[in-house]
Amino acid sequence: MPQYDPTPTPDLYDLLIIGGGINGVGIARDAAGRGLRVLLAEAHDLASATSSASSKLIHGGLRYLEQYEFRLVRESLAEREVMLKIAPHLVHPMTFVMPHNKRLRPAWMLRIGLFLYDHMGGKHSLPASRGLDLAHLPEGLPLRPELTRGFSYADCAVDDARLVVVTSMDAAERGAHILTRSRVTSARPENGIWNVTINGRTLHARALVNAAGPWAGTVDHEVIGLPQRTPLRLVKGSHIIVPRLYAGDQAYILQAADRRVIFVMPFGPDHNLIGTTDLELTAMPDSPAITTAEIDYLCATVGDYFHKPPKAADVVGSFAGVRPLYDDGDGNASNVTRDYVLKLQTLDAAPLLSVYGGKLTTHRRLAEAVLHKLAPHFPKLGPAWTATAPLPGGDLGTDSFREFLAESACRYPWLPHALLDRYARAYGDRLHFLLNGCEDMSDLGPEILPGLHAREVAYLWNHEWARTAEDILWRRSKLGLGCADPAPLTAWLQSFDGSKGVSL
Repeated sequence: MPQYDPTPTPDLYDLLIIGGGINGVGIARDAAGRGLRVLLAEAHDLASATSSASSKLIHGGLRYLEQYEFRLVRESLAEREVMLKIAPHLVHPMTFVMPHNKRLRPAWMLRIGLFLYDHMGGKHSLPASRGLDLAHLPEGLPLRPELTRGFSYADCAVDDARLVVVTSMDAAERGAHILTRSRVTSARPENGIWNVTINGRTLHARALVNAAGPWAGTVDHEVIGLPQRTPLRLVKGSHIIVPRLYAGDQAYILQAADRRVIFVMPFGPDHNLIGTTDLELTAMPDSPAITTAEIDYLCATVGDYFHKPPKAADVVGSFAGVRPLYDDGDGNASNVTRDYVLKLQTLDAAPLLSVYGGKLTTHRRLAEAVLHKLAPHFPKLGPAWTATAPLPGGDLGTDSFREFLAESACRYPWLPHALLDRYARAYGDRLHFLLNGCEDMSDLGPEILPGLHAREVAYLWNHEWARTAEDILWRRSKLGLGCADPAPLTAWLQSFDGSKGVSL
């Protein structure tokens, strides 16, 4: 497994991408696999903004049916199947329970919506929806006693930030240059070529993609110099993390009084994740954060359904992400389309493609659409390929993740089950590379923080662009929730230069 060269070559790139969120890295992966010379520049860490602050779902968007977003739902459900196949270590089926609230949407409407959900998007590998007698099922135990009727359907959970990272790894392994902590300060076209300044150095590319997410408008105006208004609406979605409210692996989808939907999902063995909100912003904040009103809103909505709901004092963590939604003119932020819009224009004979909107589930199809639009500028562009190629870690060699986990347990009997499970879910078959040559726990090196050993940190530094404690604890491992003090990790990283210490 190669270490990635962080130094861009002085050659002319075919495609330069601004933004290291899910859309940017998806485009980089697709383009590199079609033979283009690709460079991606991200101002911070990969997935450092919206792509690591999602609801952690690969889903068709059941509620989008109510907004007549049939194309988006159909594409999302088809992509759910693709992601289950190419990233089975990161994407896992999850059952969603929908209690019926008689004061809101009628049962017949929910049944029709679920019927459509079951039958759109082609063949499904997940079970169909069904009615539930919550008064006599374990799924009804956490709920208020008057909620006796409900429905269940299947969607998928995903580790969002790791999906971004492994997509970047695939792009890099196919020849793309991935530059993190590399800010683009200027991009100007000249005679069909983009001159792009990154960290004070000017590089050149035949085409430019603005995939900066909520900063796409800033890039358009301040970096590229476009005079026109960017059609973006910034909508903040916030989540809270609370101690477990119920036993079981199921999630709940709750209809709020304002007709939004709120998810309550497992988040590790000891917590639940609750979200999300829709709060429109006038400008992109440096560090989006949840408000007291949003916490109260989420707790109150859960209280309409759970007989022991969380209180604000129970919240042990929170995060907020800003969705860069295409402005379709709807006055209600919750109803603004979640579909993506791609705008291609030519400036001084140099193509510029700007990405507005999009979501985790459809990022691969978005990338295909970007390459389709750019194809006239690259006559030798290869065919689409990403629908069947496993992402790094996704070639498990078995029919199911459970079988892979069982085989790995036999192969590494000395590894504690909880640690093996985390490694398998994070790294898939790449855990064999991580553990190559290890025969007992001492081979993992010192335990820097609980559950985090030096060997894994060295791997993340050398192969996943991790440079800070936050990169590792929140975006690569999700160990941050149980970490009281990251100082030992910060100190270890400061003494580690990528060539000393633990080698792989």
